[in-house]
Amino acid sequence: MKKKIGLFTIIIGLVILNSCKVEELKNEQVLFVGTYTDNGSEGIYKFNFNPDTGELTNKTLAAKIKNPSYIAFSPDRNSLYAVSEVDDYKENNGSITAFNVKDTALVKINEQSTYGANPCYVGVSDSGQLVAVANYTGGNVAVYGASVNGLNSDAQIIDHKLLDSTKKAHAHMASFINDELVVSDLGLDRIKKYTQANGGFVESKQKELILAEGAGPRHFVTSAGEEFLYVINELNSTITMFRKEAGKYHGKDTYATVASNFEGESYCADLHLSPDGKYLYGTNRGENTMVIFKVDATTGNLELVGRESVKGDWPRNFTIDPTGKYVLVANQRSNNIVVFNRDAENGTLRFVSQVDLPSPVCLKFY
Repeated sequence: MKKKIGLFTIIIGLVILNSCKVEELKNEQVLFVGTYTDNGSEGIYKFNFNPDTGELTNKTLAAKIKNPSYIAFSPDRNSLYAVSEVDDYKENNGSITAFNVKDTALVKINEQSTYGANPCYVGVSDSGQLVAVANYTGGNVAVYGASVNGLNSDAQIIDHKLLDSTKKAHAHMASFINDELVVSDLGLDRIKKYTQANGGFVESKQKELILAEGAGPRHFVTSAGEEFLYVINELNSTITMFRKEAGKYHGKDTYATVASNFEGESYCADLHLSPDGKYLYGTNRGENTMVIFKVDATTGNLELVGRESVKGDWPRNFTIDPTGKYVLVANQRSNNIVVFNRDAENGTLRFVSQVDLPSPVCLKFY
């Protein structure tokens, strides 16, 4: 009888332990990471992220692909698109690959030319039926139709090289905002705006926003109601804010991202608003910090909270986890991903953990 009770106790214990592990796995989130592959990386990686502890574990290679420097999911999370930031795919162009996502596994559907060299950004429309790629060296944008069969080959090419005879176009971000395609061009110091017409995109009524000479607009983000648009400028280490009036963005307020006493070169990379819209974060490559601003809900004005060391070198893309509790930073040159706990009340960051990975540059939660 004692043996039976002992065996029964062991079985119950194993069942409880197993259910705890299953529950733990259910609670974990999945993070995909794009990398540069000239430093030991092989492509897109996948991690489990524990929102209770802030730790990244179970690193696996999700897809072997060259220089997937930017990745993006479709709105339904059934597809993932990854650029290969190269200039030797076909006719000196880069490429974009469409993957089907099955239980967090990536299955390649097809690959297309980006019709420009060194693609560096992927934007997906809210419907999931359009995908845009910004070609940095190519100085143009390719817009594809998308479906379960992948990307169509007959992309529309929007060429920025024709817009200025003195500056060199460098399209850096292409994002769909409502019915418009918005593109930041680092070389032209412009945010270009396009609207859909006759099956393609043409210049919108407000065709562009002009940044300071040599600012180098890289990435941008809008507030929840799109009243405010914030642009992070790579070359002069600033953030510029535009306000919407009568359907158009006007006025510019500019904020420095690096400390006034910083000596040396620094280049901005990425920026994101917190889920509640109360704080704006941006990365500084060189100063190697995350700058933190508090956002005035009424005016959109920014108030400096401070700067936090990223615990690494050359912070590129970063992301805020779905709970809004953590900020994860990809440090390209120090080959690590660093996790910070985010104080939702004050916007400040506190170091939690880090993992090693060669040349991480893009972080996306599934």
